[in-house]
Amino acid sequence: MTTAASEPAGSEPEVRTAAGTVRGGTEEGVAVFRGIPFAEPPVGALRFAAPQPVRGWDGVRTAVSYGPPPPQAGAFGMDALSRDAAGDDWLTVNVWSPEPHAGAGLPVLVWIYGGAYIIGMSSLPEYDGARLAREGGLVVVTLNYRVGIEGFAQLDGAPANRGLLDQVAALEWVRDNIRAFGGDPDRVTVFGQSAGAGSVAALLAMPRAAGLFHRAAAQSVCGTFFSPELAADIAGVCAAELGLHPTVADLSTVAPDRLPAAGDAVAAKAASFAERWGQPAHKSVLFSPVVDGDVLPATPWQALADGAGRGVDVLVGHTRDEQRLFTVVEGMLGKVTEEQAATTLDVFAPGPDGARRYRDGYPAAGPGELFELVGSDWLFRMPSLHLAEAQAAGGGRVHLYELAWPAPGMGGAFGACHGLDIPLVFGNLSSGLPAMLLGESPSAAAEELSAQMRTAWTSFAVHGDPGWPAYDAERRLTQVFDASSAVTAYPEEASRLLWQDHPFPVLPLIGG
Repeated sequence: MTTAASEPAGSEPEVRTAAGTVRGGTEEGVAVFRGIPFAEPPVGALRFAAPQPVRGWDGVRTAVSYGPPPPQAGAFGMDALSRDAAGDDWLTVNVWSPEPHAGAGLPVLVWIYGGAYIIGMSSLPEYDGARLAREGGLVVVTLNYRVGIEGFAQLDGAPANRGLLDQVAALEWVRDNIRAFGGDPDRVTVFGQSAGAGSVAALLAMPRAAGLFHRAAAQSVCGTFFSPELAADIAGVCAAELGLHPTVADLSTVAPDRLPAAGDAVAAKAASFAERWGQPAHKSVLFSPVVDGDVLPATPWQALADGAGRGVDVLVGHTRDEQRLFTVVEGMLGKVTEEQAATTLDVFAPGPDGARRYRDGYPAAGPGELFELVGSDWLFRMPSLHLAEAQAAGGGRVHLYELAWPAPGMGGAFGACHGLDIPLVFGNLSSGLPAMLLGESPSAAAEELSAQMRTAWTSFAVHGDPGWPAYDAERRLTQVFDASSAVTAYPEEASRLLWQDHPFPVLPLIGG
């Protein structure tokens, strides 16, 4: 664990937290504190345990550098980024505040990153909170949580959903400390994208998270939630890659940075387990929140329909072309065969005649479009819509959106793809992933749309109203963000009808 710094204080902002004093810096007119631990490092005797309260420190702790990320899978080169940031203080938060003093009472936005529950770190440049904090007049918090085997594998001797428990611990840190940074602990909004949005959905259903946030924004909700049996079987296969059993005793003997490679090896051959794992195997989805009956008692759609979110304002939506990011990255754009489309429809379309209904619902669609439609719908678009439907059915308030603006990067190949909303919401348009999607020099159109989305998210955090009517099952009013944004009836009606009776159940171990 990093020790407290002892150099004399200068003009840098200092804040007293419950564990000790931290000294940050000032960037772009905003006070920034990075790498503040919210829990003890989950290593050694605490490996695979629920997060434990952080020990206090004496003196002043320098908080200007991000904490090291949790061990990462190899996707998008994230394993290399993880190795470059050595250390075991994985569980840290970062805070941006325009008024870092108690009494300011600013709304708080808490970001939960995505990454298929196998990658993700708060230190990515697209998650920098300075612009949101400065222009929105609020406090922005980002956090790290355990992913992959460390965070989500179902292991004997370990609690389920350790990654989600990390998020709860970070929200408890916000409740206990954010007032000192200028935030209002009674006006906390969680927001996240992809697996981060799946996490937000899970938090809405978790009794342990009740009262820790008051609004929730879920961007492209990942719809996979596992049964304990499915999660345990996948964990067993991952452990077997190392010649071990899926137990804390066995896996604690393996260095943390070695575990993700075992998951990567299983992901590479996941399709061979389709008879046991079903749909997740076809998408190489090895880890997801587990509906264990304790940490997570039910799926989000069931919990919200039963009223779990009645006291929480919800903003939820998706991009129009979610699947396109993966199609491009995997080199399949323009190359999807009729056979590949037919197989994908057979695996993922809902109901016994789902494939035929997709072809009837989209009569002009070729194999590439059908492949992308059903992939987008199964994993992101329809889970997001169903979260809105469930929140409304349970008596809660919810606002729905779709991002339809096509990204200009790579000649427009990406369309309105998965992840495009991140740079637009944060206003970080020219580094990392944003540069790939938006091009090296963001256009005036990108800046304008980003301003619209930042205004909506900020307004939602401040007032609970992003600027368009709440969603209901009769009018289905949806904010469509595009070159000419408008409020309209939900635009993906053909897909809505195809999926309207699908319950998005807990994904089982087939035959288990």
